[in-house]
Amino acid sequence: MVKKPAVLLLLMTVLFILSGGDSIVIAKGKAHSGREFSASSIVDLADIVPADSLDGVPPDVSHSELREMIERFSSDLRSVHQMYPIDISPARQVRMKRFYNNALDNLERANFESLSQDGRVDYVLFKNYLTHRLRQLDLQVKAWQEEAPLIPFAHTIIDLRETLQNMQFVDPAKTADALNELAKQIRSTQNSIDAKLNDPKPAKYKKTVANRSSGIIKDLRESFQEWFHFYNGYDPAFSWWVGEPYKSVDSALKDYATFVREKVAGIRVDDENTIIGDPIGREALMDELTYEMIPYTPEELIAIANQEFAWCEKEMKRASNDLGYGDDWHKALEHVKTLYVEPGKQPELIRDLAREAIKFVDDHDLVTVPQLARDTWRMEMLSPEQQKYSPFFLGGEVILVSYPTNTMGHEQKMMSMRGNNIHFARATVFHELIPGHHLQEFMMDRYKQYRGLFGTPFWMEGGALYWEMLFWDLGFPKTPENRIGMLFWRMHRCARIIFSLSFHLEKMTPQECIDFLVERVGHERDNATAEVRRSIMGGYGPLYQCAYMLGGLQLRALHHEVVDSGKMTNREFHDAVLHENSIPIEMIRASLTKQPLSPDFKSSWKFYGENPAGR
Repeated sequence: MVKKPAVLLLLMTVLFILSGGDSIVIAKGKAHSGREFSASSIVDLADIVPADSLDGVPPDVSHSELREMIERFSSDLRSVHQMYPIDISPARQVRMKRFYNNALDNLERANFESLSQDGRVDYVLFKNYLTHRLRQLDLQVKAWQEEAPLIPFAHTIIDLRETLQNMQFVDPAKTADALNELAKQIRSTQNSIDAKLNDPKPAKYKKTVANRSSGIIKDLRESFQEWFHFYNGYDPAFSWWVGEPYKSVDSALKDYATFVREKVAGIRVDDENTIIGDPIGREALMDELTYEMIPYTPEELIAIANQEFAWCEKEMKRASNDLGYGDDWHKALEHVKTLYVEPGKQPELIRDLAREAIKFVDDHDLVTVPQLARDTWRMEMLSPEQQKYSPFFLGGEVILVSYPTNTMGHEQKMMSMRGNNIHFARATVFHELIPGHHLQEFMMDRYKQYRGLFGTPFWMEGGALYWEMLFWDLGFPKTPENRIGMLFWRMHRCARIIFSLSFHLEKMTPQECIDFLVERVGHERDNATAEVRRSIMGGYGPLYQCAYMLGGLQLRALHHEVVDSGKMTNREFHDAVLHENSIPIEMIRASLTKQPLSPDFKSSWKFYGENPAGR
């Protein structure tokens, strides 16, 4: 009997001959070449290609009527961002507001009632995205009003850059005069603020605003340098007139950025340890929660975290008793931290743990793992500098391993090894690889990729944390040490909600956040410091650290609703979640349960009950 791949090869050969040697592209239901084919020549790949030729990954057959609109918007958005690279530019604000409003008007002209469920989900997602972006523009204007007194010269540099972007070329002599005045203005601003700081009744500047302003000045300097180098050397008159004034402005910007950071914000240039965050306040937190479709207040989320933390402590005590430490689980945790591999052996440990997790997924038939996903993850080591922000490994297609190097001091080496011990690693390698981030990203590239515009950590980080919960429920931890390793991270995710929201509510300082992680969770102090630095100064959104536990709880509640009830199997459920791409979990629920939606949909799914504070 001739096998199907052989039939396909024979058929392609025949078509090639019939086409007279023209190239042929075969797609589902069609065969294209330079010539017309009769209906009998049309090839249906579904009939002749075995399933494993697609590596076990069925094609994305979803159809949303809004897919093209969203894809076009994403392309247009990139173009607008490239045209206006300076965030504080008034012209950018005007253009972005018009751009978002036009997209919103276009969306609202769609006939919502005629849309499929996929289309309705995309409508809700797109409207949620656009209204949030418009609110963010308003917040950016408000933030700039705080920063502007420290950077009164910003508009001059912005105008130079945007004149270039608009291809309105310069008069070298007049530009030299303008730059000469700009250098004087920057120096004058620095002298004026310095005098105010040294006044008998010194002026007070918020450190957070000064820190932000220092970063903006650095960005303005980079834009100024890019503007100069466009002309310099290519326009002899420009170089003759502008060369020296440019140096004066560039030097003044460099000095002023240092001055604002050191004298106003109070951080030395070489200080890599001081943590200055930027609390956004309750109103802005509520706005972010609305966008992420989380219908709870910050205070209710802290209550949820405390309840989950209490469960973890109870389980920690059980494991501690099993190890002979009684209820003093901190002593049991200290024991687990001593169980690390010797230097040089961490990559082997990570490899073996990854293979163990994949086997666990297969044995329990939990989710489809294509062979290509199994074969294509890689490993790299984090540098000592990177480990200041990432004391534990990170993941995706490449797992980034954190472990001490020979250049670290003895205490730093010990903290890194203790914080990346065998049982901590066993609890999270699968979070980073399979079935966690690597599998998530693999599927994101293959299903509803256009939804990347709506990407959320509640799906990405929450999804990986959910696997930690499910693995626990299915008996993945075999020993008390295994359980302590898993519980440590679960407590850590509870703590992230508590300290990050409390910080943004201005109820905890960065130092109090560090102390909280050390005293309540059991972190090594250097690792706790790096964790808080990453959370507050690492460029993450204000809800990012909350997303792990809360997204995991959302998916666990949805699993209970559709799997425990018998409506779907584990594999069906987990495949479906991955095929929806990274969107708020409530919209995953709407897709899976065919929930009725409206154009003005508001989040209402209380995945943790109606009153978590009084639960």
